[in-house]
Amino acid sequence: MTAGVLGASVALAATVTAGTASAQPATSGQASSGASAIPLGQGYMGAGYLQDGKTFAPDTRRLQLDAQGLAAPAAANPVGIDVSHYQGTITWTSVKAAGIKFAFIKATESTTYKDPNFSANYLHAYNAGVIRGAYHFARPDLSSGASQASYFASNGGAWSADNLTLPGMLDLEGGCYGKSASAMQSWVLDFYNTYKAKTHRDVLIYTSPSWWNSCTGGWGGMSARSPLVVANWTSASSPSIPSGFPYWTFWQYTDSGSVSGISGAVDRDRFSADSSRLLALANNTP
Repeated sequence: MTAGVLGASVALAATVTAGTASAQPATSGQASSGASAIPLGQGYMGAGYLQDGKTFAPDTRRLQLDAQGLAAPAAANPVGIDVSHYQGTITWTSVKAAGIKFAFIKATESTTYKDPNFSANYLHAYNAGVIRGAYHFARPDLSSGASQASYFASNGGAWSADNLTLPGMLDLEGGCYGKSASAMQSWVLDFYNTYKAKTHRDVLIYTSPSWWNSCTGGWGGMSARSPLVVANWTSASSPSIPSGFPYWTFWQYTDSGSVSGISGAVDRDRFSADSSRLLALANNTP
């Protein structure tokens, strides 16, 4: 971690509620131990948790969250979304006007797939003034972490200090891909090291308590390197977090949100601190 990122992370740690360290599995599903059945190119943030949720029911918790004010566009905890081509054409000026401060946008998967809507989404979000970051849907069964990180960095995952670009994110879900915990740890670290070498930023990690605990054994090796984006669809005031992470930086709290400018449901996300810390993370400043 660079000194700037470490400073930002330490400041974030002092301002967040870390949630329960017991890391109970997300209620939307459990991680499976086998390889993902998600076809190449069809993965998106939350797809693996829906797939693994054998008794998944439609999520009605968004109304509870809205009532608590968690979905309100407050400066204290900026709210965001994550999108891919599944959301179709997005009117980003309407998204911005609705109070959305940041967005994670799918860029790549494995070493051959680029989301067909990525370029349009990334450009139009920027032009609308939405802080955005690209994400890579991991496929540890298909190639090395280093090769996937290189592909991601060359196809949307790069970073620049322009007030509107977050570091890239590694999306880990959908099963353990036949890997042991130690092999998965090595794959993740391989991805991280290559991405850091190419962009000089620490990649964000998106995962759920159930996936991280099952597939890495609750490994603590990334807690000092990567900010955590936790998937935990719950009406609680803070999320459960994976073992090995002391606190969360972003929280995907529902998969059934609604936002002006987007047709249909969209994942909703929340930042752990205020807008100044979000900008510090984007720009790699203390």
